[in-house]
Amino acid sequence: MNSLNQQSFNDSNVDYDEDSEEEAEALTAAEVFAKLEEAWLNEKFSPELLEAKTEIVECIMDQIKVMEENLLKCKKDDMKICIHKMELDRIRFVLSSYLRIRLQKIQNYTAYYLNIENQRTDKQASLFSPEELKFAKEFHSSIDKHLTELAMQHMPSILQNLNDNLSGNKPDLDCYVFLRVNEDTDSVVIDEETTETGEETVDFQKDEQHIIRYQPIRHLVSSSQLTLI
Repeated sequence: MNSLNQQSFNDSNVDYDEDSEEEAEALTAAEVFAKLEEAWLNEKFSPELLEAKTEIVECIMDQIKVMEENLLKCKKDDMKICIHKMELDRIRFVLSSYLRIRLQKIQNYTAYYLNIENQRTDKQASLFSPEELKFAKEFHSSIDKHLTELAMQHMPSILQNLNDNLSGNKPDLDCYVFLRVNEDTDSVVIDEETTETGEETVDFQKDEQHIIRYQPIRHLVSSSQLTLI
C-alpha cells in the first residue's frame, strides 16, 4: 500500500507551470487539486466564462491515471482501498463538474465568446482550451446551418446573413455574487463617479465574505485575489 500512499493527493509532487514565463513550480498534488477546486467554484458562480485552467486540468488528469494504476496494484482486501476510491471519486466529480459548467456556458453564449476570441490579441490569453475552441466552432457552425435550413433560406436575401454581433445571448455581468477575500485589497471601485454621486470604493480584508455586483470585481476573481462561493 506504500506505493499508493506515495501517489495520493496528500503527499505527492507534480510539476505545474503556473506562469509560462516563470520556472515550473513543484506543487503537491493536494495543492494542485486546491487550485482546481478554486477554479471550479469561480466557474460555478461566475456569470461569465473564465480563462481555461488547462495546465491544472492536465495535471489532475495525469494524477488520476496514476492513482487508478496504483489502486489496481493493491490487494483487494486492503481496507485503505475504499478510502482512496472515495478520494478518487471526489476528484473526478470536481473535474467533470468544472468541465461541464464551462461547456454549458459555451453552448449558452457561443457567438458572444467566439467574437471575443476573434478580437483578442496575441498578448491576451484565450478563454478556451484548444478542445473547447474546437467544440465552440463546430457547435456554432451546426446552429448556423440549422437556422439557415430551417428559416433563413426562406427569408428575403437582405435578412439571410446572421450577424454574430447581434445574435445570441450575453452573460449578465451585473448580477450579484458571494465572495471570499484571499488577500487584502484596498480601494476597489464598486461604482464609477457620476454627476450625481461620487466614486464608491471598498477595502477588502483577507477572509472577509461579501455579496457584491460581479462587474467591478471580475478582474480580482481572475487574479485569485477573490474566490466566489
